[in-house]
Amino acid sequence: MENPRELFQIMTRSFGLLNKTCCNIEGNDISLVHSHILYEIDRQHKPSMQQVAEVLGTDITTFSRQVQSLIKLNLVKKTPDSQDRRIYSLTLTVEGKFIATMLDQQINSYLDEVFSYMTEFEKETVLHSVKIFNEAMAKMIKCSHII
Repeated sequence: MENPRELFQIMTRSFGLLNKTCCNIEGNDISLVHSHILYEIDRQHKPSMQQVAEVLGTDITTFSRQVQSLIKLNLVKKTPDSQDRRIYSLTLTVEGKFIATMLDQQINSYLDEVFSYMTEFEKETVLHSVKIFNEAMAKMIKCSHII
């Protein structure tokens, strides 16, 4: 039987998830954390800071610092809610949307290349297995603290 931890260690290294910088877009080094934040802001419609922090499993203080650095890079805009000034919504700037789109293209291109070495059946099997694995992890209360 395969060693599950070893398989995930290899996949993590291969995916570059241990790298400080995941991507370079137009001369901008984008950290893995920043790429996740940009992805979530792009995926949701004007999410609150709390919503994105929760999805990413990050405490609000750490998340707030990350957002501040994205604001300084002119990739994210933080706007107070019109009804409750304690709540801030996040949106991508034009440059932020460009970076998010380029990141998406780079990652999809990478995945397309990986999948090109598999049959269609193998690709579907991997995607289905990852979906099942993600669903199982979502059922765990402390999954983000284990890995």
